[in-house]
Amino acid sequence: MIIFISGHKFHFEIENLCRMFFPNSEIKLNYEFYDTDDDFIFTSMVSVDGRTELKSEIRVGEKSVDFSDSLCVYSDEEAEYKLALCVFKCLHSVTGYTPAWGLLTGVRPSKLMSKLIDQLGEIQARKYFTEKLLVSEQKTNLAAKVSEIQRPIVAENKRNSFSLYVSIPFCPSRCSYCSFVSHSITSSNAKKLFAPYLENLKKEIEFTGKIAAENSLRLESLYFGGGTPGILSVDETVMLTDAIKNSFDLSTCREYTFESGRADVITSDKLAALKNNGIDRVSINPQTFDNSVLEAIGRKHTAEQAISAYNLAKSKGFDSINMDLIAGLPGDTVSGFKSSVDTAIMYRPENITVHALALKRSSTLVAKENALLSQDNTATEMIDYANSSLIAAGYLPYYMYRQSRCVGNLENVGWCLPGKECIYNIYMMEEIHTVLAVGAGAVTKLKQPNGSYIERIFNFKYPYEYNSRFEELLERKKRITEFYSTYN
Repeated sequence: MIIFISGHKFHFEIENLCRMFFPNSEIKLNYEFYDTDDDFIFTSMVSVDGRTELKSEIRVGEKSVDFSDSLCVYSDEEAEYKLALCVFKCLHSVTGYTPAWGLLTGVRPSKLMSKLIDQLGEIQARKYFTEKLLVSEQKTNLAAKVSEIQRPIVAENKRNSFSLYVSIPFCPSRCSYCSFVSHSITSSNAKKLFAPYLENLKKEIEFTGKIAAENSLRLESLYFGGGTPGILSVDETVMLTDAIKNSFDLSTCREYTFESGRADVITSDKLAALKNNGIDRVSINPQTFDNSVLEAIGRKHTAEQAISAYNLAKSKGFDSINMDLIAGLPGDTVSGFKSSVDTAIMYRPENITVHALALKRSSTLVAKENALLSQDNTATEMIDYANSSLIAAGYLPYYMYRQSRCVGNLENVGWCLPGKECIYNIYMMEEIHTVLAVGAGAVTKLKQPNGSYIERIFNFKYPYEYNSRFEELLERKKRITEFYSTYN
């Protein structure tokens, strides 16, 4: 599909709207209209005699429709909204599809809901979602509930609070749906990179710890993510946790998570090492309890191994464990996914995170047909079952986010037993405070204390680049001190 842009700068929002309706189509932007036989949407904004005229026209196959509107108020925000509404009407008219999230294309619906509640009160915030953004009642209720659960945790945040993220971008093998910068540790190239990567990671931890201390920052939560941090050996794990212990003041740290990940890398010795070194929360992620689906997506473990790993973690004294499930995996069925949800609930981990499959271009999994996945109700039925079952089992939705190219335009939701929220997930996703991040592909997000401004420092994406340009990376991180000198 071609998107023609004329007289406005809202291409990002228009493109995201089109992707909601045509997630598998290649979308091209063009700033000059030309005759074409391809599907297209034309959007324009023209000021005439004190009014702003907005127009959207779409042609898909044999269907063609257009909508227009006009404004006397020239704020960019209102013009963008009105033009998006015209585009939405066109897309809905030619497809017959109504996204449950309406016009809302952002990653953080609950953050917007919380902001609106603070500004307008909950009743008006809900009306804004349903009437202006055209979000369904069900999704509005979900966003409002997440905001409610988060509110007391957000209130505990201090002006100098921060969290630490440690990136281990290596896995036992690459899953077919994965779009992260993650290397299979079985490849010869990854093996060569791994040892020097860990040495540099240790140095970056120490360097970042000094900066945190110099700026009197208070550590609230710590998260090892990946990739699959569980591929670390006991000695490697201890090396990194010791570096953290020696570089950061952990006395204020309220949560320490290690994303062990796949069952095939989890052992008794590793779990004991984690427990002995202060980790109090682990993730053991089956994704599904259907062995045929696990095989189809390239996971080198069985459902039985995932259950054994979970029981082993419980036996080691972990009382905060997360399980991930993914709706819409290739080869999975509604009944199969329901069975996975029921199995997870039966074992009653403190956290269950339910993801909607995101079909990313950088993954090896691509759609076989250029179909409108948004109109496929299979994933929606899966997610609806998970939500109702988790609520019935006493779980609460405590954080959420959305990704582009998700099946059914759905969302990812973290569920927890009461009082078992992962505070890192809340602080990170809602952008409550600074997250200092170390390792390849990690992004430090500096949050203005008592303000909304956010600045990012990007680490090099690939481990080979992280290793070869490590000194340059450390230079970048000196910006942290400059930031706090400016905004404190």
